[in-house]
Amino acid sequence: MITIRRADDRGRGDYGWLRARYSFAFANYHDLEHMGFRSLRVLNEDRIDGGGGFPTHAHRDMEILTYVISGGLEHRDSMGNGSLISAGEFQMMSAGKGVRHSEINTSAKESVHLLQIWMLPDSEGSEPSYQQERFRDRENALRLVVTRDGRDGALRVHQDLEVYSVLLQAGRAVRHELKPNRHAWIQVVRGQLRVNDLRLEAGDGASISAESALDLQAEQDADMLLFDMA
Repeated sequence: MITIRRADDRGRGDYGWLRARYSFAFANYHDLEHMGFRSLRVLNEDRIDGGGGFPTHAHRDMEILTYVISGGLEHRDSMGNGSLISAGEFQMMSAGKGVRHSEINTSAKESVHLLQIWMLPDSEGSEPSYQQERFRDRENALRLVVTRDGRDGALRVHQDLEVYSVLLQAGRAVRHELKPNRHAWIQVVRGQLRVNDLRLEAGDGASISAESALDLQAEQDADMLLFDMA
């Protein structure tokens, strides 16, 4: 079963310096029908104006994945990390027993476009950690970017899930097989593709259960994330 979450049906937030679209309930967007999917709790598409950003704030017991689509984001945290996350890079922060951080647009004029994704951990009170990586082998192949065991150079997460990324050229296709009792979420970042003959466009998401395989074919050049979850 594939249930599509259309881009235009998502929640909205406009704070002047930040324009956000919420796949699941978040902040002032209340939606009891969309409170997350499996261990996926937050999936926000953010556009932050030049000079804007999130000042220092706290998190705990949450796995936070950031994917910068365009622009750049400056990260600083209470673990002593300070880094620039550039377009095409992934950042994973495990908040664990508690961390404080800030995220600021590196440009005074240009906006930064990103996905902010929160996943529930499988246990509480772990030591916080920080990881960042650019994966250069995502063209026309599902590249594992997040997993519990960190295999193949993927970022580590405290949860039984895998996140794949693919940059799929128009006309190209990939296939992902789901093991029994596994579920998936697909998020289209850019472009247009078909998932088992259902068309998804930029900003669309889809929850998937009771499917054995996903056939993904790009109708336009597409950037997509796939979450494989218990």
